[in-house]
Amino acid sequence: MPHSGGSIQPSDGTVMSRFEDLQVLVIASDSKLRAQLRSMLSSFGFGVVHFAVAARTALRHLRVRHYELILCDFALGDGQDGQHFLEDLRQHEIITNETLFVMITAERNYERVVGTAELLPDDYILTPLSPSALQERLARVVNKRGAFLPAWQLAGIGDWLGAIEYCQEAEISYPQYLIDFHRLEAGLYIAAGQLDEAETIYRQIVESQRIPWAQLGLARCLAFKKNFIDADALLSDLIADNDRFMAAYDLLARVRAESGQAKAACEVLHTAIGHSPYRLGRQRRLGELAMEADDAVAAEAALDEVVRQSASSGFRDPEDHVRLAQAQLAQNKLDAARETIGDIERSLGNLPNAALCKALANAMLYARTHEEEKAQEELSAAASLASAGAILSSGLSRELVKACFDHDMRAAGSEVVFNILRVTGDEQTVNALRGLLQSRGLELLSKSIEQNVQEEVRNLIKAGAENARVGNYAGAVEAMMDAVRQMPGHPVVLFNAALALLRHIEHRGWSHALAGQARSLIDRARALDPASTRLGTLAEYMHILIGRNGIIADKLATSARRAGQR
Repeated sequence: MPHSGGSIQPSDGTVMSRFEDLQVLVIASDSKLRAQLRSMLSSFGFGVVHFAVAARTALRHLRVRHYELILCDFALGDGQDGQHFLEDLRQHEIITNETLFVMITAERNYERVVGTAELLPDDYILTPLSPSALQERLARVVNKRGAFLPAWQLAGIGDWLGAIEYCQEAEISYPQYLIDFHRLEAGLYIAAGQLDEAETIYRQIVESQRIPWAQLGLARCLAFKKNFIDADALLSDLIADNDRFMAAYDLLARVRAESGQAKAACEVLHTAIGHSPYRLGRQRRLGELAMEADDAVAAEAALDEVVRQSASSGFRDPEDHVRLAQAQLAQNKLDAARETIGDIERSLGNLPNAALCKALANAMLYARTHEEEKAQEELSAAASLASAGAILSSGLSRELVKACFDHDMRAAGSEVVFNILRVTGDEQTVNALRGLLQSRGLELLSKSIEQNVQEEVRNLIKAGAENARVGNYAGAVEAMMDAVRQMPGHPVVLFNAALALLRHIEHRGWSHALAGQARSLIDRARALDPASTRLGTLAEYMHILIGRNGIIADKLATSARRAGQR
């Protein structure tokens, strides 16, 4: 089916690479390698090439400039290797699919990396480098980028359905990338809220080839639909056949945790860490789950590793120190906990949530040493900071709630619960807080707080809807964006704010800024509620508006020029 606004041209399956159009970042601590790459890349015709000697330096480059190609040495020599750096960049959305990431590695490292990496680079190039081989490999990945770039860019502006249509046509034009386009298409269906369509693609692939990423995708669809039993069985079989496919372990641990099996989830993560010990997110999750399973020893070991490794990553989080101190206090390691808490102020005091984390950790410490008055003072400070906008994760927010009620601070605890539900209103958080209060005999309080939050949501949405009803679409957007500022993690608010933005575009004309805001809100809502039927409605609305305003044709033309297609 041709997509509105334009279609791809017939092709012989090749894309002509244009190195001179690409901005390149080289990350290598070895001066000889940098000099070698400088000479080679210049001879290949690359116009803009920047260099970084370490991950931290590279991060500064990437925060201020867009690069189409990154060449990164696996051995960075600053406490973080190239694979971990790539995973940080993807996790924190520093780079998108449009940026090629090519790893340069010695042959002795290749098997180690490719065997456990869940976020694979676009290519691996082994040293020692050969100019002709390097040029050929770079041409190959750049050519492939040219074929996929229109789909990535359409998805980037929120036209997931248009990107799907492009993939369906490109499968004919670029048959050498057929399976890659199937993979992208399934992911786009998930982004567009069409889980059934994604599941169909994954099932068709699994039934014919049993490709691991397709099995993982199918399991992810099942997990989104809360079909944990089938997802667990599929992932267990996948790991049995591919015991180094790390993403399968992570999803299986999440499935078991969400189905109330914290101990079983810990066992899965222990096995995964044995294969791939350097993924911070996995270590962090193990620490959290171990505390839920009352295994403070395992929690301390995992969280101590997180704190140690994150010191060199450039992505430190004071919450890791709070969790580590909590695990230490559970074992009555008071001196170790004091040292951990002190490190928050010494090393992390400039981070936004440092003061809140320090107050919560100190409250935990004083509770353990039976200094009730000091514990209450710290909890009051933590609750005030949370009310003023300082943010904790859902897990630590619940710890703050527990501490308030454990210390007979009902008013403060109720306010914290109310603020959590306003800021993070996803189903998992709501259920966890409801269970927490019910376990303390506070079922009526839980219902009252939830009703108050729901009433606030209704009033905020009503204000936006009333503006739209009388044709004041700018006022509707203003009202709903104010609602988002008040309730930034509430799926219903996010969905309705995105709808207000799209209605403004429909009635007042195209705006790249408003469309970008709508896409961002839909992304946030999807992360909180990936199975919501609202996602499909908004994706279709976005697709219609983009097609009606000719944005697809413009985007494809830009993609063609940038990729050097002929």
